[in-house]
Amino acid sequence: MLRDAAALLSRKSTATMDEVARAAGVGRATLHRHFAGRDALVRALEELGIQELEAALARARLDEGGGADALRRLVAEAQPSADLLAFLYTENQLFEGDQVNAGWARLDARISAFFRQGQERGEFRIDLSPAWLTEALYALIGACAWAVMDGRVAKNDFSLMTAELILGGVRRSVET
Repeated sequence: MLRDAAALLSRKSTATMDEVARAAGVGRATLHRHFAGRDALVRALEELGIQELEAALARARLDEGGGADALRRLVAEAQPSADLLAFLYTENQLFEGDQVNAGWARLDARISAFFRQGQERGEFRIDLSPAWLTEALYALIGACAWAVMDGRVAKNDFSLMTAELILGGVRRSVET
């Protein structure tokens, strides 16, 4: 049911709970037994998205090899969850107030540490903060996911387009 809700809300973030129930193939009452309302559903999707991105980080093996190859692996591993991450990235309610999920801070810390290590090894430019590079990565994953959903970009091009665009911006150039 969560996956069906994620698929619908990724395409139509304003979908009603009735539309979510139909997309999940359940009745409205069944959906409401699982999720008291839209906020509860979004929070459950948030947990799913955090878990999926944490798993993608683990599979990407960011400590192995050079930074560029590790970033390409991370983008490829995040691609199956990109639609959900795009939806979550734009859900302002998740990032306001005192109830921000600690999972976001864990993810930010891991990805920022990856960029920082790349900077320390001389692979990534040092004039952009690791926090900004992390936000740029999230934004590019979301933008490419939307482009794929809209049919403007082929799904098979997701990893290449996302990874190469961010690498073009983060690589440290050596001026001769």
